[in-house]
Amino acid sequence: MTGFADIRLLHDPLPEMALEEVDLGIQLAGKDLSFPVLINAMTGGTGQAVRINHALAVVAEKYGLALGIGSQTVALEDPGWRDSFTVVRDANPGGVIFANIGARASVEAALQAVEMVHADALQLHLNITQELAMREGDRDFRGILENIRRIATQCPVPVIAKEVGFGLSREAAKALHACGVNILDVGGAGGTNFASIEDRRGGLFNRELDDWGIPTAVSLAEVVDAGLPVEIIATGGIRTAPDAAKALAMGAAMVAMSGSILKILLRDGFDVLDSSMAGFLYRLRAVFLMCGARNCREMRHKPLIIMGDTAGWLESRGIDPRRWARRG
Repeated sequence: MTGFADIRLLHDPLPEMALEEVDLGIQLAGKDLSFPVLINAMTGGTGQAVRINHALAVVAEKYGLALGIGSQTVALEDPGWRDSFTVVRDANPGGVIFANIGARASVEAALQAVEMVHADALQLHLNITQELAMREGDRDFRGILENIRRIATQCPVPVIAKEVGFGLSREAAKALHACGVNILDVGGAGGTNFASIEDRRGGLFNRELDDWGIPTAVSLAEVVDAGLPVEIIATGGIRTAPDAAKALAMGAAMVAMSGSILKILLRDGFDVLDSSMAGFLYRLRAVFLMCGARNCREMRHKPLIIMGDTAGWLESRGIDPRRWARRG
């Protein structure tokens, strides 16, 4: 579970605004986005990936969203798969595109990934849990922080440290920031569980670690509480406009979705995905209005109430959940 079910936004019955006044636009990497929404890293390096990534890039361009791609390692090892990634820049030439490679990749590989799609930022994904679940996965993670530091120092675009579904703690956020990373994608538990996926194809965890990780809402609160001068992307099981609004109110600069979008595209086709995204963005603006917030900056000052297991987790970590309830 993501933890967002434990969180409530405070309804404002007197917002004194029209829906057309709600402007959720942000700027990232020197480019304007219409919404603080990222279609996050999913796929590449397969026969179906060209069609999928083209469709996602078209949706991102139409609605002014950022777009991340799947790990580009496969295309660096086999240039025949490059088209499954470069298609996003071809379809969305002026958009915000995130390159993606593992945090243990070489500096040279990281720079090649950025150049491949003329990326505006580089995601370095952290997938320790998945690797340990895989029979063929890595077992040695020594030197990962120093490697991230080298990439962050030499990369010409901002570097994003991205967990892939098990969350960032307050301590991890501080360590990453000390390495020169100023954008953190919490990638919390509650969305796609890659350890569980590995187990279904013969992995080593025997389904005993299906609930491993830090729930997305908790991870977001931990990183916010760290008090670092970083931008935070909230990822991990965010599927609805209310959950996206809660994340933005808690302190995320952007929210990201992946699995739910991919399922709609594969099951129902592009037109349904297009309609679904339009509906999601309408509902997101509606929630902002119902909270009395005209933009993302105002939303970060609106009260929200954290209860249940999420509040209990935060209290045990010395984080007062009432700090969010007493704003405004």
